[in-house]
Amino acid sequence: MNSDASLITTLIERWRPETSTFHILFGEITIRLEDVVTLSGLAIDGDAVVVDIPDEEWSATCLRLLGRVPADLSSGVGVIRTVWLRDKFSHLPGNASPEVIEQFARAYALSLMGGALFPDRSGATVHLQYLLLIEDWQRARQFSWGATVLSYLYREMGRSALHITHSGTSLGGDLGGWVALLQLWVWERFPHLAARHLETRAHISEDASPRGLRWLPANTRQYGDQLF
Repeated sequence: MNSDASLITTLIERWRPETSTFHILFGEITIRLEDVVTLSGLAIDGDAVVVDIPDEEWSATCLRLLGRVPADLSSGVGVIRTVWLRDKFSHLPGNASPEVIEQFARAYALSLMGGALFPDRSGATVHLQYLLLIEDWQRARQFSWGATVLSYLYREMGRSALHITHSGTSLGGDLGGWVALLQLWVWERFPHLAARHLETRAHISEDASPRGLRWLPANTRQYGDQLF
């Protein structure tokens, strides 16, 4: 989903890290766990996401769980480029073994974490610590991914709000976290600012789950009344 830079900047300008709320004309409002599970379908029940850093080098972790290691990986940092994941894991061989299939599945999930759920402000890299969370698929199902996504987005909005305050400049693309979730939340809570519904998805009802499926990308939206 393409982000609406003007809308996102307007929101972040009104974000108060000390209360984790947006200050707007009629009071304070914020994204809740209920919004996360309703819009995205991510689980909000379960264990906290905590990473146990392994004793082995990051290169060894990458080789063990993905089956290959990027040439530019710095084992001390443990960060890889998302473009490398797309290049190396785009096409699953037809005769792939169960082990290779699992490696491709991990690569896809890791790309999703670095590109959507937990992106940094560049959106170009992802830390291998997230790979450890999906080493065991059964264990991965027990985590509260929705709560983690929301707390990460809270932190990134706080950082960006401070940047705007101190620099006096607009946000632009300088926001980490799942920006699409923030945008969907605005559209859902304030429909007059939202995009039109997808014509090809007209069959999706108001009770569809997750509700985020119902919305168009930001670059095809129609503007409504002013909220802020």
